[in-house]
Amino acid sequence: MKIRHVECFPLKITPEQAYLGGSAEGHDSDYYYRPEYRCVYSRKMETCLVKITTDDGCVGWGEALAPVVPQVIAELITQLFAPLLEGQSPFASAVLNSRMYDAMRDRGHITGYHIDAIAAVDIALWDLKGKLLGLPVWQLLGGAYRQTIPCYVSGLPEPDLPARCQLAKRWQKKGFNAVKLALGYGVREDIANVRAIRETLGTDAQIFLDAHWNYSVAEAAELGGALRELGVGFLEAPLLPEDVAGHRELRAKSPVAIALGETERTRYQFKPFIEQRAADILQPDVGRTGISELMHIASLAETWNLKVAPHLSVGLAPCIAASLHVAAAIPNLFMLEYQPPVFEIANQLLTTPLICQQGAYQLPQGPGLGIEINEAAVLEATC
Repeated sequence: MKIRHVECFPLKITPEQAYLGGSAEGHDSDYYYRPEYRCVYSRKMETCLVKITTDDGCVGWGEALAPVVPQVIAELITQLFAPLLEGQSPFASAVLNSRMYDAMRDRGHITGYHIDAIAAVDIALWDLKGKLLGLPVWQLLGGAYRQTIPCYVSGLPEPDLPARCQLAKRWQKKGFNAVKLALGYGVREDIANVRAIRETLGTDAQIFLDAHWNYSVAEAAELGGALRELGVGFLEAPLLPEDVAGHRELRAKSPVAIALGETERTRYQFKPFIEQRAADILQPDVGRTGISELMHIASLAETWNLKVAPHLSVGLAPCIAASLHVAAAIPNLFMLEYQPPVFEIANQLLTTPLICQQGAYQLPQGPGLGIEINEAAVLEATC
């Protein structure tokens, strides 16, 4: 059993509304800069899928989290990884992962697009192995600690506070009693937003806050003090992601749990945050780590008694499915992220949709990732 062919599909899908709000059409460029988040965003849903086919026609699908210029991921896989993968056994995934990582390690490519491309291949190999063996990925990972995956509604993408409160209440009525606010607009404004959501949802709801790296240690500590009184479960990304020492200092001061990790891709990058006790909850994204590395990260976190809440933003069907399998297979899961507009688009790429209802995802039961890609839809969206 050998890998015969590796194909990439960089996708651009125009949504009804841009991620986290705003117009998706009528602009000269797909990309724009959000000063409040210090990041470049696309007005479209962008990602890169990879399809690995064996010599007997079995297929595995993977995905890299590629919110901007997914063509870069496709080019890396096509030019660097496909020659390395073709002719190899899909069951040699650990060896292949090491070879792909080592291929650019001495050139400093130990994060970013290169690792994202490895993540896509890794997910596809797990899907392929599961299909060849007739087993779901969660079973290959050692079994499922849970058959449903608890989640929180992420973002509340409305332009003003009253609309965010209304949206949160609508989700609560649908059985989703945990939400995360995408804020970072200033300590006072963030507190006002959280207080309004708390008053809207009541004392039993779980509320989290993503500050998008916008604060100093002093500001984040002040915010954390106020958030404790409002019953906030964690403060995510309060400081610049490079600042390990600042996170350590903040964690010592904050009465609210500190969550981080969407920017990190390997256990080596998570290691200083773990060893210096700079976080309470780790948030690796499977579209940046792959399944294998996320399991390594979760195991390392477990040795330090830390929880894992996998990040899940604009990743589509393979990313979501892979996240579900990992979330089922790790003992130290906190919760999984749920992005309703993204989830809807992801299901458009599948013949049978993934399910998330009443505050939880259903774990796929089929072999591999347990999803079937609608290749016609993928080809239509390929750029």
